[in-house]
Amino acid sequence: MYIIILLLLVLFTGYFAIIDTYRRWWNRIPVFRPGKKTEPDEKITIIIPARNEEQNIGACLEAILKQTYPGDLLEVIVVDDHSEDSTAAIVGQYRDQGVQLLSLKEFTGNEQPASYKKKAIEVAIARSAGTLIVTTDADCTAEPAWIATIARFHRIKKDVFIVAPVKMIPGKSLLSVFQATDFAILQGITAASVHGKLHNMCNGANLAYEKTAFSSVNGFAGIDHIASGDDMLLMDKIAAEYPQQIGYLNAQEAIVSTAPEPDIRAFFHQRIRWASKAASYKATNIKLILLLVLLVNICWLVLLVAGCFSALWFRVFLVAAFYKVIIEWPFVKQVLRFFSLSKLSPLFPLLQPLHVLYTIIAGFAGLFTRYEWKGRKVI
Repeated sequence: MYIIILLLLVLFTGYFAIIDTYRRWWNRIPVFRPGKKTEPDEKITIIIPARNEEQNIGACLEAILKQTYPGDLLEVIVVDDHSEDSTAAIVGQYRDQGVQLLSLKEFTGNEQPASYKKKAIEVAIARSAGTLIVTTDADCTAEPAWIATIARFHRIKKDVFIVAPVKMIPGKSLLSVFQATDFAILQGITAASVHGKLHNMCNGANLAYEKTAFSSVNGFAGIDHIASGDDMLLMDKIAAEYPQQIGYLNAQEAIVSTAPEPDIRAFFHQRIRWASKAASYKATNIKLILLLVLLVNICWLVLLVAGCFSALWFRVFLVAAFYKVIIEWPFVKQVLRFFSLSKLSPLFPLLQPLHVLYTIIAGFAGLFTRYEWKGRKVI
């Protein structure tokens, strides 16, 4: 009994230290205010890999075409990844507005790359005219100042790899609210870890990097056998060569928005896909953090099960659940406020059981099972 309590204290103390570190670094991130505007002079290429995105690609392109950044300095390339719907036809309707469409199957032939998305980005970069590459997803939209904000940040800070915020917009269902809350927390951790140089984290829905940096690390070579990781694994490579030139763009004007997954099955496949990258991370610290988070959630679940058979263990579970929420609460509230999701804060404690279950399931499944993404089964 005492040994178990001591173990719980050690785990929760470590967990508190990590979350509090994220909170402190989050509070230190300066809001980006570009000051006096200068005349844009950098050619930027936006790359959008798209597979079966007929429901989303139109809105994505409409948002891009409304960007305030000069059109003559903005190149848009959509790479159709063997879509089985009308994605390519919809993109084709925007040719007259300067949107370029590449068909990935024309470059892969009979080849079946382990990562179609990496291949799509690689093909687009090889044909891009921009010196700064911006990647986003076909199911994302952004405000008109998105690219202009990235460009000014790059010009002022000179970072070769820029991580920018992504917001998940909740719907009316409990699942969508949970996803939006959980995703915002992940984004807060991303921002804190990048600014504090704690470990590398990013999301490919809103990234910018210099083409020369991509070339200098030989692109996706060495990580192209991994199905996922076009964002974080590339970041690892670039950060190894440019450790002081990785930046986080803390500006609401730079937020890219996306929708939650429509159902439980799609949600778990997404999170398993994300978790599958963990074994490929080179940094020991992020692996230890992920392990600690997994152990804390496993302990929480074990205590709940034990509490069903023992009043004593149920009381221990209640204490552990209370402290888990208290540890996370200050950080969560601040992050939700940044993403204009403060209305979700009261629901956070109630969502803990869902968070614990999905963390455990996705954590183990990401290492040992296959997942399905965009109609493809991935090992």
